[in-house]
Amino acid sequence: MPASLCGTWDIVSNVNLEGYMVALDISAVLRKIALRLKQRKVIEQQGNTYIVKTLSSIRSYCISFKVGQEFEEHTQGLDNRHVKSLVTWEGNKLVCEQIGEKRRRGWAHWIEEDKLHLELYCEGQVCKQVFKKNGSEED
Repeated sequence: MPASLCGTWDIVSNVNLEGYMVALDISAVLRKIALRLKQRKVIEQQGNTYIVKTLSSIRSYCISFKVGQEFEEHTQGLDNRHVKSLVTWEGNKLVCEQIGEKRRRGWAHWIEEDKLHLELYCEGQVCKQVFKKNGSEED
């Protein structure tokens, strides 16, 4: 069984966020702001439902889903699109495929050593983020 993704995670590295945002057609002004933000992820599991919150000082985003069950997602606060999303386990990775206006779009979360890894991808652009567990949180 994959390692638990649950917890509060603070970003420690963020590679190619701008390229990913360009692929999503996010304006230059919003990209400039987003590149300065320090993100925090909060991942919870309640029964079969996962809740993933991406928090920052300016804008936050929250989704909830059941693994293996397609759902309608409105990426409000991100690129404001409607997509059909499906999250599945692929080995130790929680992988989401988002079907909509943009091609080859989605993300993958997984634990490697004691870090949470996230790859965001869209139309050939890949953003790689790494998070460490918040120090004030007990395991």
